[in-house]
Amino acid sequence: MKGFFIILSLLITVKLFAAQKAAYSDSAAINTQRLFTRIDNLNNTAYRIYLNSPDSARRLAEAALLLSEKNNYLLGKGRSYYNIGLIYWSQSYYTISLFYLNSALNNLPKHSNLYLSDCFNALGRTYADLGNYNRALINLNKSLGLAGNDIGRLAEVFSEKSYVYCALKNYPQAIADALHALALHSGIKATGDIAILNARLAGIYKSKGDLKKALYYDNIALKMSRVIGNKRLRAKIYVEYAIINNSLNKYNEAINYAQKGIALADSIGLIDAQKDGFKSLVRSFEAKNDLKQALAYQKRYSSLNDSISNASKLKTAKLIENYHDLSAKISGIKLMEVSDRENKAKIKAQTNLIIFLSASLVVLIALLFVTWYLYKQKKLLSTKLEQQHKALLDQKVLIEAQTVNLQSVNGLKDKLLAVIGHDLRTPVANMSNIIELFNDEYLSATEISDLMREIRPIIKGAELTLSNLTEWAGSQIKGKNVNSINIDVFLLGVEMEQTFTHHLQQKNIEFINSAFPGQSVLADENHIKVILRNLISNAIKFTNNSGRITLSTAMEDNSIIVSVTDTGKGMSPEEVEKLFSLNTHFSNSGTSGERGTGIGLLLCKELVELNGGKLSVSSAISKGSTFYFNLPLVGAYA
Repeated sequence: MKGFFIILSLLITVKLFAAQKAAYSDSAAINTQRLFTRIDNLNNTAYRIYLNSPDSARRLAEAALLLSEKNNYLLGKGRSYYNIGLIYWSQSYYTISLFYLNSALNNLPKHSNLYLSDCFNALGRTYADLGNYNRALINLNKSLGLAGNDIGRLAEVFSEKSYVYCALKNYPQAIADALHALALHSGIKATGDIAILNARLAGIYKSKGDLKKALYYDNIALKMSRVIGNKRLRAKIYVEYAIINNSLNKYNEAINYAQKGIALADSIGLIDAQKDGFKSLVRSFEAKNDLKQALAYQKRYSSLNDSISNASKLKTAKLIENYHDLSAKISGIKLMEVSDRENKAKIKAQTNLIIFLSASLVVLIALLFVTWYLYKQKKLLSTKLEQQHKALLDQKVLIEAQTVNLQSVNGLKDKLLAVIGHDLRTPVANMSNIIELFNDEYLSATEISDLMREIRPIIKGAELTLSNLTEWAGSQIKGKNVNSINIDVFLLGVEMEQTFTHHLQQKNIEFINSAFPGQSVLADENHIKVILRNLISNAIKFTNNSGRITLSTAMEDNSIIVSVTDTGKGMSPEEVEKLFSLNTHFSNSGTSGERGTGIGLLLCKELVELNGGKLSVSSAISKGSTFYFNLPLVGAYA
């Protein structure tokens, strides 16, 4: 009888455990559904306000992203990334927008065709804003294929395609797509989208030159923008009014609308509209011969450009900070998820263990199982500690290598500062002495003019030193952009001859430009100018009076060899060997005592390599030197 009661109590205990577990599962499912609904509401609100309150919308989308990550809600994650991408697009951060939109594609469930359609549509618009119209049309066509029979999404795709075709100057197709989108939006009474489409039609007709129709559609868009509260659209329409009125010679109306547009754009941080507004004001006041006002607004336009450059750096740093902060939060959530899963696994194991022990009373087997489990955990922990120790050792080696590199760079910095300080002291001191003598009336204006002509080469040398330092420092930054275009080396040679006319005349040096006219190479024009300026400056420095400097080109496979040859004092093989090394570079005095930092050739080497070439030198003492480098030819000449 005693055994019967024991068995009965065990069966009741097992049943109670099972009932409790089922109730917990039902409660968890309800809570999860409520949480998913909350995430959806956050994303819906962020999407609804992102045009008027982008910062608030971004905070809501980030909160939705963190909750989705924590609860493994794929649709919520995808929509959160999509909303963040839209927000950065609205603030003209197109590259960052592409990153988040692609993250949305990677997280949205494969069967969520409509949300995927939205994402491809946004990608298409962003690529269009970046000027990559081919990629834009590819993504918009993908969006069209996924939109199915959803009228709103179909209308949005045709709306964005009209924008692309307008940029490609295919105005008939742009107008046809815009009108089709307008008809679709009108059918579902999408007021906000209808307002944007009217503004788009105005832009198409303005680009086409039909200002009457442009004003007609802009008037409709302006009225609707007030109804829907779209400040971004309203600011752009005011600026469009200003541009159109300028074209119609209605300058007072243009000034009024431009000022309205600038004020509204400034209140919401829409920089592009502010810039266009200032340009329109400059044109209006120039047309009215009010040059004072035109100059004032031109200065404000230039100041805005400068502030954009500075603000861009600060905003970029802030965006990076926001990105890392968001990434850190996501990583923390993932760690919490891992910990939560481990805790749940432990609870489940313990529950199963209790049920197993209560049902079977196999205490010995249970003890053996626990002992084995703990041993396995200990072994895993030991392996993990060994891996961490190895990672710490690797990190130590890396830190030591970085320390050696930093010491080398610091030594080079000290050397450069010492040389540059010495080279800049002389021209600054000379200028200071001349100014003091002039102020004390020891020198006449004629004597000052003569002294200025004599000191001009020294000042030019100091200017080249500063220019080289700035360019070289910039070239040390990883990821430096190269803006390659078609360049005629012969024309650059003509420009260099004009730049160094005074230096050449001082030493009676003949400059020969034997580069082949019309040969186009593919390179960054500013980089090649810096390279030629340094090489020709060095050639003048080390060439005696009545010498000769030759700029020439030669074909080799699909590239051109550009060379600068002088009849100067040349270099020994040992000096040539040290010339391009960061740690052994040097600088000798010129034939007339000219001084330099030695950084010019290091800068030339960096810039040549950035443009896909290699800088070399051949030299002999008392016979002169030839510096030459290769650049790729443009396809037609190759």
